[in-house]
Amino acid sequence: MVTKTIERFNRIDYLVNNAALASQSQFGKKLEELSLEQWQMYMNVNVTSLFLCCKHAIPHLRESKGSIVNIASTRAIQSEPHTEAYSTSKGAAVAFTHSLANSLGPLVRVNAISPGWICPNDEAYKNDLKEIHHSQHVVGRVGKGEDIAQLAYFLCNNDLSGFITGQNFVVDGGMTKKMIYVD
Repeated sequence: MVTKTIERFNRIDYLVNNAALASQSQFGKKLEELSLEQWQMYMNVNVTSLFLCCKHAIPHLRESKGSIVNIASTRAIQSEPHTEAYSTSKGAAVAFTHSLANSLGPLVRVNAISPGWICPNDEAYKNDLKEIHHSQHVVGRVGKGEDIAQLAYFLCNNDLSGFITGQNFVVDGGMTKKMIYVD
């Protein structure tokens, strides 16, 4: 990927690590039922992929004084039962971010975005959303991909965010700040 990008564009200005595994079929499995292979699959996709992409892009990002944005998750800071593999992998992404920011500064900035509930661009999914799903959020709606993309653009742009590095930005419509009690 990095080689092809350099061949085509002669430079890399930013890297957004957005690959992730969040298998709903794994959620709900008790830890003692989760196989080592399933655990490692989460770590490989959600953590090792960040390492590999960064490892190979960093020399080019140093040249361009670029930026890295790692997509984590609100699961790094809050959880539901039986999401240990996913939550652990996203917590690792946040730790990787602040550690790498210290290692690469001042030439390369590294930040993370932790999205909350983001609705995919899927009409069937959108049609299944109910008012209660939207009302759980302080802003009154479930997130959109554009909400995350706009922050990633801001964080990649040195002119706009040149003094920001090592941070994890929670983008969840205020959901992690709202106490929700079931009536």
